[in-house]
Amino acid sequence: MASEGTTDKFRLGFLTAIEVPSKGFVGGLLVTNHFGRPLEFQCTNPVKPNRTQEILYGPTLQTYVLSELIGRTLIEKVGVKPNLVLIDDIQMLDLKNHVPTPIAQINEKEEQSDLVFSLKVGRQFLRLDVAHLADKTKITKGTSAIPTDANLNEPFERVREALTETLGAGVTRAA
Repeated sequence: MASEGTTDKFRLGFLTAIEVPSKGFVGGLLVTNHFGRPLEFQCTNPVKPNRTQEILYGPTLQTYVLSELIGRTLIEKVGVKPNLVLIDDIQMLDLKNHVPTPIAQINEKEEQSDLVFSLKVGRQFLRLDVAHLADKTKITKGTSAIPTDANLNEPFERVREALTETLGAGVTRAA
């Protein structure tokens, strides 16, 4: 039997949020195996900042809501813990400062800078915060099991569709 954390047990989390007009943001986390088959799905109730929070958080409000309130809550709540959480919104990259799980943003092109580095997985690149370089080894080992033709954007569509279905009509993707 394989030990925890080996490639046959590698689990991906796909975390995204949609904005519900007049209700705020709703987040969803889909945990899959390395082939993209669902293992667990969790979502939040709408999170709408009040006027005082809007004033106090200013331009950092959306990052706070998406990362700390929605992202951290979902990662803590999910029973099947992902080895890597993928995000599709750069504002959620701050989530890594609040959870031990490696966090990476899906990116279509390679990007290297003083702030981020990229790692090719499937057909996409993963954008990681350089402040968390220790995660690179874990990510590289686990993602080696992901098929080279994997479309890592597709599960985000499933999450958004599931959120839309759960909430009904009238939602838009988070900006």
